[in-house]
Amino acid sequence: MFEEDVTTLDAAATLAGVEDDVRLARAVEVRAMQRVLHWCDLHTTDPQTLPGAVPVTRGGDRLLQLGGEGTPPVAQLCFTELAIARAAGVVATENYAADCLDLRHRLPLLWTAVQALEVEGWLARKIARLSRKLSKDDVGLVDEAVTNARHQAPGRLLGIAEAKIIEADPDLHHAKLVEDAQRTGVWLSKVRPGEIVEDTGEPATRRVTAKLPNGTAIRCQENIDDLAHALLTHATPEADGDQLSLEEARLQAFEMLTTDPHTAIAFLNGLNPAPDPDPVAEEPEPAPGAPVRPKRNPATLVVHLAAETLCGCGKGVARVEDHGPVLVSELRDLLGPDRDITLQPVIDLNTIEAVNSYEHPARIARRTLLRTHGDVFPHSTSRGTKRLDLDHPTPYQPDGPPGQTGDHNAAPLTRRHHRAKTHTGYQLHQLALAAYRWITPHGLCRIVTPTAPPPSNPSAAPTTPSSARSTPIRDRSTSTSSPSERCAAPSHVLDDHLHRLRVGDRCLEHRTVRVGQSEPRVNTSKRRATSTLSRSSARP
Repeated sequence: MFEEDVTTLDAAATLAGVEDDVRLARAVEVRAMQRVLHWCDLHTTDPQTLPGAVPVTRGGDRLLQLGGEGTPPVAQLCFTELAIARAAGVVATENYAADCLDLRHRLPLLWTAVQALEVEGWLARKIARLSRKLSKDDVGLVDEAVTNARHQAPGRLLGIAEAKIIEADPDLHHAKLVEDAQRTGVWLSKVRPGEIVEDTGEPATRRVTAKLPNGTAIRCQENIDDLAHALLTHATPEADGDQLSLEEARLQAFEMLTTDPHTAIAFLNGLNPAPDPDPVAEEPEPAPGAPVRPKRNPATLVVHLAAETLCGCGKGVARVEDHGPVLVSELRDLLGPDRDITLQPVIDLNTIEAVNSYEHPARIARRTLLRTHGDVFPHSTSRGTKRLDLDHPTPYQPDGPPGQTGDHNAAPLTRRHHRAKTHTGYQLHQLALAAYRWITPHGLCRIVTPTAPPPSNPSAAPTTPSSARSTPIRDRSTSTSSPSERCAAPSHVLDDHLHRLRVGDRCLEHRTVRVGQSEPRVNTSKRRATSTLSRSSARP
């Protein structure tokens, strides 16, 4: 099938070939989707209007709308033959066709990006499937948002799509929440014949599965963690001196809470917790005989809100770190009804600060992570903001000028990406507060921003699927220019995208509020959650 001898290629030519293969695979997928759409177009006539049509009541063919609102109906029985040609099942073929129809008729901007080989077909079809229940008017919000962020990693793009689907129709999402809340419960796994002796079986254990509301699940884990840490701190060491591991302590805590809760209460009541050092959280004395719960360490809940939502003008969608997009009304369920909430000031992402030390201060690191949404390595799928190194794009010089460390010189990276950048010859330039240009050791160039603009060489991106194989990004075998010269970023590419990096500067005063309480009541759980809001000009 392929005549090229890859063993004759050097490193740069191999990378060029890999890029060509990616475009070729995307072009093949686009052609497959176009053929399925054309097959649908050939079968949009109502079979019941054809001469000699068999009535539907006797098994005759009929039109069926597979996609969402705005997609054309297609003859149902035509997919049997198409499935044979695709070597796939009929139901799978119908689902594939429904996704393609949704893309073409409901998400035209995304469909254009797919045909330009900027978005993988499977990813676009999944977004189409997720947004199918939206009306044709509402789905336009999703189409525009995901197309603007089309160069994000798949996980991040799906997160954006998810948030926009919720924002487009909050009532539909709320109805889904209500429906899902009814399907809760706790189940014990069943032992099926043969599982006890087969190699993949679990003969000594059983699984307990619980499906709980978000807030309940979070508080359940908190209780397990609290008891586990108490066991680690106060449990008597075993005879051989071995200490419990954290996982062993969590298992013991779970067993104690679910099988012998009275022992758990007696153990916790005997710990005599220290007084709460927080003067704000003064609570009335508990009623006589009421169980005394240990005070938990404060937790931080980071919530990202659009400026419109923060001012009460938006549709009330927020993004919670480590959880995803939620309706603002869901925040109360995540925190629970019996908590003190300390609302910290909104972090001003317009602030720019430089220091003379090597280490980035926590306030600078926090702003950088909120601007970049995590790791800034090209195509990184890491969406978390924890356990990241903060690298200096411009290397720090101990004897250099003052102010080398700051917002202007900070790049969050996972440890592996940091090592690769430091030890294998990558070039990294910070173009703006949250914009970075990467040049790999063999000359590949990428620009990374929160909205991820295209590669810095616009001629590299083909405009039609047919040009995928014949248009390389660059000819590395004959080029004598340096990587930085080959990857110089045109100014219009940056101008088109970096304007999206501006953010709001409004702050909220520090205050303590009660969530979920209409009347004063005794709070036996003195759990505090610190909510940090970051306001951005872009919706979550």
